[in-house]
Amino acid sequence: MYLRGLDEVDRTIIDLLTKNARMSYVDIGKVVGLSRVAVKSRIDSLENKGIIEEYTTIVNPQKISSAVSTYFEIEIEPNSLQNVIQILNANETVTQIYQVSGNSKLHVHAVAEDNDAMELFLNDVMYKLPGIISLECNIILARIKDIKGLRL
Repeated sequence: MYLRGLDEVDRTIIDLLTKNARMSYVDIGKVVGLSRVAVKSRIDSLENKGIIEEYTTIVNPQKISSAVSTYFEIEIEPNSLQNVIQILNANETVTQIYQVSGNSKLHVHAVAEDNDAMELFLNDVMYKLPGIISLECNIILARIKDIKGLRL
């Protein structure tokens, strides 16, 4: 198992919270056989260790009538990589940045309010990034399967 150092109770707690981050300590305790206080202590410990990073609401951009969700594959000259990461990280249209295998490649997800806003983002940000060797843009037409978080 790739989660060495976590016992079965911690794994179950993480699995439950991944499926429903609003689940109460009492309800989690019923599943794992611990008191509300013990569950809170376990969750606090997982948060303090950085294993649980955050709780969030996930909005499906495809359910918002005009939103445009895209993925970019970017190949960058190695000496420009950190600069490009900083530029993209500061832009609110960008929702995810991953460095992937290969020579200085980034996988970037962006969501804009509509086609015009995405075109503006492309022209004003993406096409002006320094050191770009290649840039591919793919518009997401439908979300078929999208697992959030790590599955245990």
